[in-house]
Amino acid sequence: MVHPTADLFYDPNVQHTFLKVPGNGLTLRVHRFSNETAKPSGLTVLLLHGYMDAGGTWDLLAPHLTDHGHVLLAPDLRGFGESDPIGAGGYYHFLDYVADIDALVRHLVPKNGRLAVVGHSMGGTVASLFTGSRPDRVERLALLEGLGPPHMEPSVALDRTRAWLRNLEEMQRAPRRLTSMEDAVRRLVANHPRVPRDVLTTRAQWLTRNDGDGLVWAYDPLHRTTSPMPFQVDVFRAFLRQISCPTLVVGGGPFGFHPEDEMERAHTLANVEIAELPNAGHMMHWTEPHPLGQMLARFFGGPIPST
Repeated sequence: MVHPTADLFYDPNVQHTFLKVPGNGLTLRVHRFSNETAKPSGLTVLLLHGYMDAGGTWDLLAPHLTDHGHVLLAPDLRGFGESDPIGAGGYYHFLDYVADIDALVRHLVPKNGRLAVVGHSMGGTVASLFTGSRPDRVERLALLEGLGPPHMEPSVALDRTRAWLRNLEEMQRAPRRLTSMEDAVRRLVANHPRVPRDVLTTRAQWLTRNDGDGLVWAYDPLHRTTSPMPFQVDVFRAFLRQISCPTLVVGGGPFGFHPEDEMERAHTLANVEIAELPNAGHMMHWTEPHPLGQMLARFFGGPIPST
């Protein structure tokens, strides 16, 4: 296919295809990136996107990893992109995503195949929970500002549940409509003021879809409700303690997203390397795909230097 970012980062050697993968009663769309001219590394890299993102936006990063012979699998997580939303009466919890990823890996990666996982933001939390649950399955883990949201005390669960019930009562499940692609780009610029407009223009086609009646955002509006479950760091760190593989934690500098106890969480990991892209901001796979790709290629290709 023609790469959607032709004017910016087009690499004619990158093959970008689509798979439909069943799991847990849903069908996920998975973007597959490969380079048939590169010597196969034998490593499959699973790329997990963040909140309000989609698997297609890893395309800027893809050439920097496929050039090394890695095969990349980037799912649209449930309720995002072209993957199925959950049915009536269901909801989106972190462990739902983990179960989806577990099914996807069983379906697409040979049982003894080499697997690395990269997670950005919300996808990093999912990647951590999955790797902590299946520590023998993951060879390397990279977390791109993906060490979870701020800690919440259990006492906030009551207020969050009340807000959740109110959201469910008031929300419209119909997708949010856009007047044009330019309308989508304008809204992305407002939400991501530090990301260049020309980059956001290429992101818009992965973050929208045509539902037959016009252009809409490619996510289930249920994602915008307040989750009733507070994020508890002690529970999250129990998963981190089970992760034994080499793990790379990448920050985006002062304009990125940093929980107050970020480094404490990072050092819960048994074998961690910490790096930073100081000017990247939170959406580092959009703003600095080349240096990020180089960092990940080095991490996947060789031993972690001693600290």
